[in-house]
Amino acid sequence: MKKLVLSAMLLCGFGIQAAPAVETLANTENVKSLPVVAKFAELGVVVKEVKPSPIEGLVTLITDKGVLYGSPDGQYLIQGTMLDIERRENLTETALSGVRKTGVAEYVNSMIVYKAPNEKHQITVFTDITCGYCRKLHRELQEYLDAGITVRYLAYPRSGLRGQGYDDLRNVWCAKDAQKALTEAKAGSEVAKVENCNAPVAEHYQLGQSFGLSGTPAIILEDGTLIPGYQPAASLAQILEQNAL
Repeated sequence: MKKLVLSAMLLCGFGIQAAPAVETLANTENVKSLPVVAKFAELGVVVKEVKPSPIEGLVTLITDKGVLYGSPDGQYLIQGTMLDIERRENLTETALSGVRKTGVAEYVNSMIVYKAPNEKHQITVFTDITCGYCRKLHRELQEYLDAGITVRYLAYPRSGLRGQGYDDLRNVWCAKDAQKALTEAKAGSEVAKVENCNAPVAEHYQLGQSFGLSGTPAIILEDGTLIPGYQPAASLAQILEQNAL
């Protein structure tokens, strides 16, 4: 069980009337039929899955903006962390871990991967080429590989889907030797333009947004746990070993 992480917690005191039990709905047509989905769509939030909530009168919503909570009719929206005090569990993080694990698996074929010769673990890192700690992590890449940690990169342009940073990441991902291009870009070299580039950087970015990322580097462990920010190889190896127990 993951340890309790104390963070912002929203308490709901709306006095909502008890709603019927909601079964998990992942089927697209079934999800679209729920009033809460249409209401959230008006806010620009895409609901992918609806699950029961531990709080009577609310449902858990897996969306393109992360995990949210709302009333089935869409009148109430709660954004924040739900904690089970008795079980000492961060329920929002538990839900997000599953979303991250599934989401990352869908983009395996578009990652830039540096494989450890004696692989023990894999991490997925959302990265930007101008981020200082992203560059630090990459400079120490050999230490991660020596520790048996395969590093898999997804792109996350911090400035969004426009501008030089976005274009550079697309060109890195389209390069003939993407590993070399990424290493050179993180060392400060100018990124060569690749004609007719169709790299899925926008999709990577949107995936990161759905995970609730707020910056880079963002490290996703094998079970979907998010570690925001840089971690040295030795510390990360220790975390991975403890997480595997």
